[in-house]
Amino acid sequence: MSGPAAGEGLAALALRPVSGAGDPPAEADAVVIGGGIAGAAAAWHLAQRGLRVVLCEKGIVAGEQSGRNWGWCRNTLRDPAEIPLMLAALRDWRDPAVFGALDTGFRTTGIAYFTTPDTLADHEDWLSRVCNLGLDSRMLSRAELDALLPGNRGDATGAVYTASDGCAEPDRATAAIAEAARALGAVILTTCAVRGFERAAGRLSAVVTERGTIRAPLAILAGGIWSRLLLRSIGVEFPQLKVLGSVSVTAPLAAGPDVSVCAPSYGWRRRLDGGYVLSRANATYVDVVPDSFRLAFRYLPLLKKSLHELRFRVGRRFLNEAALPRRWALDGPSPFETVRIADPAPVRRVLERARRAVGEEFQVFAGIGIDRSWGGFIDVTPDALPAIGPVDALPGLCLATGLSGHGFGIGPGAGRLAADLATGATPVVDPAPFAPARFGV
Repeated sequence: MSGPAAGEGLAALALRPVSGAGDPPAEADAVVIGGGIAGAAAAWHLAQRGLRVVLCEKGIVAGEQSGRNWGWCRNTLRDPAEIPLMLAALRDWRDPAVFGALDTGFRTTGIAYFTTPDTLADHEDWLSRVCNLGLDSRMLSRAELDALLPGNRGDATGAVYTASDGCAEPDRATAAIAEAARALGAVILTTCAVRGFERAAGRLSAVVTERGTIRAPLAILAGGIWSRLLLRSIGVEFPQLKVLGSVSVTAPLAAGPDVSVCAPSYGWRRRLDGGYVLSRANATYVDVVPDSFRLAFRYLPLLKKSLHELRFRVGRRFLNEAALPRRWALDGPSPFETVRIADPAPVRRVLERARRAVGEEFQVFAGIGIDRSWGGFIDVTPDALPAIGPVDALPGLCLATGLSGHGFGIGPGAGRLAADLATGATPVVDPAPFAPARFGV
């Protein structure tokens, strides 16, 4: 695949800019590494509690997956272990004392996953597993689905539907939270890569950035796909791979539905500007890289479960990642300064097939045009659950990473939980399902 064409890549995201110039302070109470939604939320919670916080982002705020996702904030078909944290995240999305008064674009729209004969048993099993978790999720018949989404010419037999699910706008949400953290006193630094850590008495004592060292006893690593590389530099083998998703945005459509949809051949979400995010959930590309072999055994269960959704390819990325160093001097450039923003090209055939399929099943989408598109790398753990919690090998360091394609909606909850665990506060939910220790970290 060639590089981004016109209307593709970083420029197509139209991200709200966040200023981050200046030198870091000599010391802080906590440093957050990574300017995605979990990192921004963590910085907000730490600053709101009165800590001196510095957020360091090697590129721009939301420049990677936090600005490239579909924008869903959902419980529907989420792993039951994540639902308490997702419910906490939804409270923060809505609460005007947290993020509800910010310009995130959040609203409640409902989300429907279409059911077919092949998926009916799985959908019913999920509903039975979450029936005591306080969700309003339910199975819709075909007649109920047609009432919700008139004009459906597809062969869905019904849908799993959660009316309380919602969405927000990735091009503005993380920026809004980061600016709110700044208003509480947090220092936001962009184009400021973290190169590594210093220790004293066996604990984290400082975070070393390309602009200088910040003495701090606490740090939260919310580095997305880069977390494994930074952890390897201190001898911690965190299991993490990445997959490629592709996203397009359509022209505005005045009469389109507000409900978000995931069908076998397409998925959509209406944007505030009247256009639609359009893609396909079960056509994810995987670049085979050296870590694919190093971590193969750990990922076998997930691979067996998801094999029908994955497309494997071998290319230049294998050699690029083989050349990455395991360690580097902290007084010289790091790999994080070589690649400021991972900006992969989208897989155009995935987006074109989604565009054709949605037009065939819903007349309102027939012939709709694609305005722009982009690709994004999604960090995935072996069990597809986030890693949120302390790193035993470096006391003072806490993870908020591995959000595994579910991260935008749950990001406010992940950031809050990481802030709780980093500071010893009562955690917002039981952190056990997310403990990095389950991976030996």
